[in-house]
Amino acid sequence: MSSLVKEDLAKRLFGPRRQRLHEFIEVEGAGAQRYYLCAAVTKSKEVEICMVKHWRVDREEKYEIVEKWFLKDLEMIDGKEADTDNPYFDMHFHKVYNMEAYSCASKYTFARTLNKLNAMYLKKDFKIVNFDDTYLNDDSFWSSSNRDFLVVMRVCFYASNLLCLSLCRLS
Repeated sequence: MSSLVKEDLAKRLFGPRRQRLHEFIEVEGAGAQRYYLCAAVTKSKEVEICMVKHWRVDREEKYEIVEKWFLKDLEMIDGKEADTDNPYFDMHFHKVYNMEAYSCASKYTFARTLNKLNAMYLKKDFKIVNFDDTYLNDDSFWSSSNRDFLVVMRVCFYASNLLCLSLCRLS
């Protein structure tokens, strides 16, 4: 599902702006709309971080950028508590923005992406604090490239549990 949303965002919102969407995560918003925090690279190789509002009108998906920042202005990402499984983090620009990701895993995915984009385009010194370093490294088992594998593993686990339960009822 997330790859379909990413493809739709890239095609409808970032493509016409001549930007390449690298990553997005769902963040908590108010009401029926969904909000995504996106990291994209512009044609001039600037890294933009933007908050996108997503809603549906009849059967058509609509997207609107409601807030935009540049990675060069990011001073710090604060994961709040590295020792707990929480989706909260702060992004420190000229002002601090409090975020609540859909999950702790997506919070780490976004921090990893920003760190990687910084290494590729800026090589700027910004802090990533209150994150477990084990999961921030791109070569970790939990990196975003393995998300599909993890989803398949979960589905197989649940399917095997259902099979076991149904076999237990038969005996």
